[in-house]
Amino acid sequence: MTVDAGNSLRGIMFKIISVAIFVLMQTCIKAAGSGVPAGQITFYRSAFALIPIIAYLAWRRDLRTAVHTDQPFGHFKRGLFGVMSMVFGFYGLVHLPLPEAIAIGYASPLMAVVFAALLLGEQVRLYRWSAVVAGMVGVLIVSWPKLTLFSEGGFGSTQALGAAAVLAGAVLSGLAMVQVRHLVKTERTPTIVFYFSLSGALLSLLSLPFGWTALTGDQAILLIAAGICGGIAQIFLTESYRHADVSAVAPFEYTSFILGIAIAFVIFDDVPTAPMMIGTAITVAAGIFIVYRERRLGLERKAARKASAPPG
Repeated sequence: MTVDAGNSLRGIMFKIISVAIFVLMQTCIKAAGSGVPAGQITFYRSAFALIPIIAYLAWRRDLRTAVHTDQPFGHFKRGLFGVMSMVFGFYGLVHLPLPEAIAIGYASPLMAVVFAALLLGEQVRLYRWSAVVAGMVGVLIVSWPKLTLFSEGGFGSTQALGAAAVLAGAVLSGLAMVQVRHLVKTERTPTIVFYFSLSGALLSLLSLPFGWTALTGDQAILLIAAGICGGIAQIFLTESYRHADVSAVAPFEYTSFILGIAIAFVIFDDVPTAPMMIGTAITVAAGIFIVYRERRLGLERKAARKASAPPG
């Protein structure tokens, strides 16, 4: 996609707005408290996200086309991986400081590179493998104080389980990203967005027999707000990719850590630790390098196609 400078700036602005609203969503979920089951949180996040998404699609007159799909099973698989990722991620979110949960979640795009190589057969050269390894080292630096047996409470502590859950969620999110790469070959973006929230709402209902809790008024408001924020953030994220190349807006995902630190300090009295800052810096640097390499390889492939095209 070719975009001008004005469109690129608009895309970057939409990306930053989406990141800020996603962090607000996470803040609402964390504020709702650790007593709410992760499956129940996932239901509210997915079901109420449909409200702004459907309104947006109707406003764009895309609702009818968004509902049509030729790959219902593909959307089911994407939804299954996505829901499982959210369940693990939300469990970790309510049991970890907000910045740590965000930082460990940065393992997701790293895992997407791994799965793209293993499952899609994409060629990943030494540079990107090195960046993936470095990024995972950064994630381990962030999570190790919680995972180690020498931490308070040992590996069985709530925060250790939370860190392990966010890591598991990142792995599943990486699988979901690979499934999205399958879907984008034939499916439109509004269709993928719509069916992800719909499948998330339906699949998360399977956790109902395992015990949902009666919500207080404040908890219900916070979880409903989280769902609506998630839907709005998804809309801004979609619009950001409409106005700018993915490689241009992707690095701004990491502004979520700065916002997370500020919110965690003001609302939850969480103070960032040295391992968190060092590990996150390594992971962010690795993530930005992968985006840079993806852009370079994309330009090289485009130049190769242009050079091999017959003159016309």
